Amino acid sequence: MADDRDTTLALNPNYDAAGLITAVATDSRTGELLMLAHMNAEALAKTLETGEAYFWSRSRARLWKKGETSGHVLRVIEARIDCDQDALWLKVEPQGPACHTGERSCFFRRIEGGRLVRDA
Repeated sequence: MADDRDTTLALNPNYDAAGLITAVATDSRTGELLMLAHMNAEALAKTLETGEAYFWSRSRARLWKKGETSGHVLRVIEARIDCDQDALWLKVEPQGPACHTGERSCFFRRIEGGRLVRDA
């Protein structure tokens, strides 16, 4: 049986036990997957309010704005939520590399034969 979240037009995120929701960011122009992170209610609210991506850092246990130190912010063009409201999709305009390593995407390696291979 479907939950109200599945059919309503009311935003009602289904946060996990830690108060987080998974968020993926893709380049709005190319569709390339740039990163995966987590948001709490505050991060989602700030993202929707400012138009720039905010996340919850599980390792630092604090709110962070993507690009707060590097300047490589993610300008949100569109925000979508899945049918049961437990995952977000941000279509963004990246202002530089999305990955903290300096790579354009956090997904710059593929798995081949049990090893990691860097994209060319």
